[in-house]
Amino acid sequence: METLKQNTKRIFDYMFTFIKWMLIASVVGIIGGGVGSAFHLSVDFVTELRAEHGWLLFLLPVGGVVICAMYRPFRSKGRIDTNRVLDSVRGGEKVPLVMVPLIFVSTLITHLFGGSAGREGAALQLGGGIGYNFGRLLRLKENDMHIIIMAGMSSVFAALFGTPLTAAVFSLEVVNVGVFHYAGILPCIIAAVVAFSIASALGIAPVRFVGIAFDALTLPSCFRVIMLAVLCALVSILFCVAIKKCEHAMSNLLPNQYVRTIVGATAIVLLTAILGTTDYNGAGMNVITDAIGGSAKPEAFLLKIVFTALTISALFKGGEIVPAFFVGSTFGCVAGAALGLDASFGAAVGFVALFCGVVNCPLASLLLALEVFGGEAIVYFAIACAVSYMMSGYFGLYKSQKFVYSKLHDNIME
Repeated sequence: METLKQNTKRIFDYMFTFIKWMLIASVVGIIGGGVGSAFHLSVDFVTELRAEHGWLLFLLPVGGVVICAMYRPFRSKGRIDTNRVLDSVRGGEKVPLVMVPLIFVSTLITHLFGGSAGREGAALQLGGGIGYNFGRLLRLKENDMHIIIMAGMSSVFAALFGTPLTAAVFSLEVVNVGVFHYAGILPCIIAAVVAFSIASALGIAPVRFVGIAFDALTLPSCFRVIMLAVLCALVSILFCVAIKKCEHAMSNLLPNQYVRTIVGATAIVLLTAILGTTDYNGAGMNVITDAIGGSAKPEAFLLKIVFTALTISALFKGGEIVPAFFVGSTFGCVAGAALGLDASFGAAVGFVALFCGVVNCPLASLLLALEVFGGEAIVYFAIACAVSYMMSGYFGLYKSQKFVYSKLHDNIME
């Protein structure tokens, strides 16, 4: 009789939890999909506006000052960035609702005036803020709060990039490297799929690349992919170190945030004028598309690292993942061709391998390859992700990302 009661209670618990997360995650997906779609359309609008009015670049220092002024009243609340969202998943950190409008507007300002930044930082902060505050409204328990924050991250990420599987797994994988939060699989996938559906219904096209000439699966080609992935891992280390060293140097040399943002923005404007191109301003999706089409400048990846490091150090917002796509695809295009791969194939491998190296999320990276490039060369992408994950060491974009398990041995990090 006792066993029957226990089994009945267990069945009830499963059904209750299933229905609870189906409903909650669907609502999170609707909110996240709406906010993410609005953000996507807004970023596209300001990017087109900057392309039509080149003089907006000269107002980048003004944009930096506005961003600093926006964040100044909330300094007493501690860090208001992606690291705070990651800490909230791990437990003990609150995500203020003000983070949502702050990151929304500040990222638009960054893109309007030509800062070199992406959108994923905004996606994670928007989603984390939505999830956390919705969870508080529902008075969820602490462990459930962790899950709903990840579901919120998944929803906005999926709406922005059109990659629901990547978004869900990335949110589950990025916080603690080596640990996968299995309890969040259902909520994150539901939230991501709902958000993706909303974005699709609003006419937002997902990030997809077709027509790439993938090599047939042979040992020589596998060896070339391995070599390219090793090089991408090294470039991912360079990318992460450059951003962190530049941030540290700028904060030490220019402790006043207004002075720092003016100096950094002015440097970006001057570099743009010297180079005579705006390829390195904004997200640079057009350059990524060209690289995956087989055309990239050899110096492009280094210049993008410089522009992104200056942008982040000058306190502009947006994130570093799209710049990582830029660096990976342009580097992979050139280096892949030098190794004997088709240039487009090399760019695709670089796109995925560098993402894997900077975020330390091999499963999400593999799903990214599947969703963005299709399954034709999935074995090559699996090899690239595995190699880049190991060879990128313990570097990463997020200070609050915790390495729980060693990359070299099957043991917990001390």
